[in-house]
Amino acid sequence: MGKLTLHQLKKYKENGYLAPIDALSKKEAYDVRNEIEKIENKWPKQLDGLGRNYVHLISPVFDKVAHNSKILDAIESIIGKNILICGTTLFIKNPFEGEFVSFHQDATYIGLEPYNWVTAWIAITDSNEESGCMRMLPGSHKENLRNHNQKFDKNNLLTRGQTIENIEINKTHQVELKAGQMSLHHPKIIHGSGLNKSNDRRIGFVIQSYIGTNVDQVLGKMYVQLARGEDKFKYHENVHRVTKLMDKKDIQIRKKANEELSMIFYSGAKKIGKY
Repeated sequence: MGKLTLHQLKKYKENGYLAPIDALSKKEAYDVRNEIEKIENKWPKQLDGLGRNYVHLISPVFDKVAHNSKILDAIESIIGKNILICGTTLFIKNPFEGEFVSFHQDATYIGLEPYNWVTAWIAITDSNEESGCMRMLPGSHKENLRNHNQKFDKNNLLTRGQTIENIEINKTHQVELKAGQMSLHHPKIIHGSGLNKSNDRRIGFVIQSYIGTNVDQVLGKMYVQLARGEDKFKYHENVHRVTKLMDKKDIQIRKKANEELSMIFYSGAKKIGKY
């Protein structure tokens, strides 16, 4: 893949997202799915709720994806050569269970400033209209942040069910990805996704997000890894890369990281959601 071309960068700057981009091989995508289902079977509940976050801190397979050099080349084109991984998330929609993601902007609740960061959404299984792929509102990243209602919907995969109302679907772009492909999106772009009406799971492995080392966390504490370059700012807690699946010490570090993340996600909220 390498660094993004000038044409790709122009499209990203104009639309606020870029897709599809080849990121993993089909085998690498299969290996991630296999790892997810291995953990689900052997360590039930470890990937439920808040456990869907910081997954790269408990598995070498997930760690390898987050540190993938081809992906980092593309990220460097957008945010520069000094790159931190500040989080990973699994977005899993099982067939016909009614799960969805409301239209929202990441920048409203993650607390990362300035906006020198980008989210990589990697399809582990095919993500299309039938399975509930993402939809982006192109150009919305150039506008001010919108008001979000906190609905706490039971089937919403977002923490508070944060929702921008009255988005015209016909103005959004459908982002279809084959397993192994990814999209990149800006912190301020309005996006969401619908129901999985297919016969298979729709699995997204999301690096949320790759941030420049100049990006601070204004709502709390983040556990990060240096992916490329150097970190002169030292704003965050730096953690080691994992070498063993579900190591007890790594599980404890992940637990602390998720506790801090929960406080960030629910800062100012009146109640706590599922994730």
